[in-house]
Amino acid sequence: MKIYEEELAVKTTKRIEFVNITHKVEEVVKNSNISNGICYIFVPHTTAAVTINEDADPDVVNDIISKLNVLVPKNESFYNHIEGNSDAHIKSSLIGVSLEVFVNNKKLKLGRWQGIYFCEFDGPRYRSVWVKVLGE
Repeated sequence: MKIYEEELAVKTTKRIEFVNITHKVEEVVKNSNISNGICYIFVPHTTAAVTINEDADPDVVNDIISKLNVLVPKNESFYNHIEGNSDAHIKSSLIGVSLEVFVNNKKLKLGRWQGIYFCEFDGPRYRSVWVKVLGE
């Protein structure tokens, strides 16, 4: 079994933003020289997340962000956390900080319309995404 790991840098420009990182993760898989296995994607931040969703229509991402803002508003008077970013912590917990994607024939095995998104909820910031590929 081979193991390959890289850290990706992501720069966000808005407080709440989804950044498509599919091509960056695909590059890690390519660099790993692993033909078949699994790719783990992990976000080491408490106010960010990672998800897989449609990347053909940007309205899908806009709809997700819009609904999250309705479900978990920024209104600081709702929360006890003194930093004023409790909504970002909650959104991160709802979406999640890790993913697993199969690797077949040196490529991510994603559905036709799927893309991998880094989800920023407390930006703009410089962020990291850890990617590990395991397999043969």
